[in-house]
Amino acid sequence: MKKILALFLTAALAVSVLVGCSTQQKGGTVNTDGSTSMADVMGALTEAFREKEPNITVNYSGTGSGSGISGVLDGTCDIGLSSRELKQEEMAQGAVAHVVALDGVAVVVNPKNPVTDLTTQQIADIFTGKITNWSEFGGADAPIAVYGREDGSGTRSAFEEIVGVEGECAYTNEYGSTGDVIGNVASNENAIGYASLSAVDSSVSAAKVNGVTPSEATVKDGSYTIQRPFVMVTKDGVALSESAQAFLDFATSAEAAEYIAAAGAVYPN
Repeated sequence: MKKILALFLTAALAVSVLVGCSTQQKGGTVNTDGSTSMADVMGALTEAFREKEPNITVNYSGTGSGSGISGVLDGTCDIGLSSRELKQEEMAQGAVAHVVALDGVAVVVNPKNPVTDLTTQQIADIFTGKITNWSEFGGADAPIAVYGREDGSGTRSAFEEIVGVEGECAYTNEYGSTGDVIGNVASNENAIGYASLSAVDSSVSAAKVNGVTPSEATVKDGSYTIQRPFVMVTKDGVALSESAQAFLDFATSAEAAEYIAAAGAVYPN
């Protein structure tokens, strides 16, 4: 009788363990690296994901799009983050893009600058140094300080490609983050720069481009033309961990739309 009871208790314990395992939440760490422009979107997504999966830690490091893409290709991070489309050579190495949001690249000026509407051609002329004084647009008789991001930045790559000035810009200063560009434009009345629309605050003014104000609505309907994707990058043929796959699935689902919008970006679908 004791042997039968012992066997029964052992079986019951085994069932209990199996049930416990089946209801246990996922656990682990997901390392993401790349675009600084995606900081707000990543903050919103990781906070919302933590509510769903409290045992999964998602780490974010903002080192620039190029660094994030190379990181996922060489295996130093789980998911790369890029604020531009992937290049052919990156895709040839196995990089795979998962678009999570759309973002306008705002052309920002100091709030004291009366010039608030520029054409794409005028922007190109400013950034290539063909026009160097604000008076040519009805502004102050003052030299234009042209600020931009460092080489390898997704924001810079997207802006230069869309405006048609790749490799031709004559920057007064280059900066390592979106925040640095905004901060320096805010402190110089004669400055102009570009930044992720989701990062623009009241310290700068986002100029109209071809008469269109940058906003979530104009990015979504395509009327604001200086825009780019926010991309999570994986490597073809390399399986993600269960935790990393769960985060990617959440970030690209309709469930993430409200959090992406709260961060100032646009859900792509």
